[in-house]
Amino acid sequence: MNLWILILFGMFGGLVRNLVGLAKNKVFTGKKKFSNVKFWIPMIISAMIGAFCALLTIEDYRIALLAGYAGTDLIQGLYKMTK
Repeated sequence: MNLWILILFGMFGGLVRNLVGLAKNKVFTGKKKFSNVKFWIPMIISAMIGAFCALLTIEDYRIALLAGYAGTDLIQGLYKMTK
């Protein structure tokens, strides 16, 4: 499978996780103020982490999507397994 497709799916997974967290934060805390910096910086970081995690997976776009969503949890789990 094409490496770029895995990266894109990983990035998408990271973005979805960040959007879910943002929605949860707005619903549970009732914050109404929107900050561009607090939105875009985590989105970019989540996409980068998702892309990295997707590269750690086998060549399956579904696993890459889940790895991107799991993000840092996946990295931490892999680190603990090798330690």
